[in-house]
Amino acid sequence: VWALQAYGAAYTLQEILTVKSDDVVGRTKVYEAIVKGDDTFEAGIPESFNVLVKEMRSLGLNVELKSIAEEGDDDGLQIAAE
Repeated sequence: VWALQAYGAAYTLQEILTVKSDDVVGRTKVYEAIVKGDDTFEAGIPESFNVLVKEMRSLGLNVELKSIAEEGDDDGLQIAAE
C-alpha cells in the first residue's frame, strides 16, 4: 500500500481498497442498493486487505482489525500490531 502511494499510484490504490475491487459481498450489496434506489450501503473488507494482513503476519507482525470508527470519529481504523 505505501509503495503504491509513494509512487503516486492513487487511482490504483483507490481501486484496491474500494468496494468495486474484490469485495464480492460488498459489490452484491451495492448492486442491490442501487436496484432498490437506496443510496446508503456498507462495504465489506476487500480481499486485498486480507492479503495485506497475511503478508504483514508473514513478517512476524500480529495484525488484527479491532473496530471501524463511527462517523465523526477521527480515529479511523484501529489496527493492533504486536
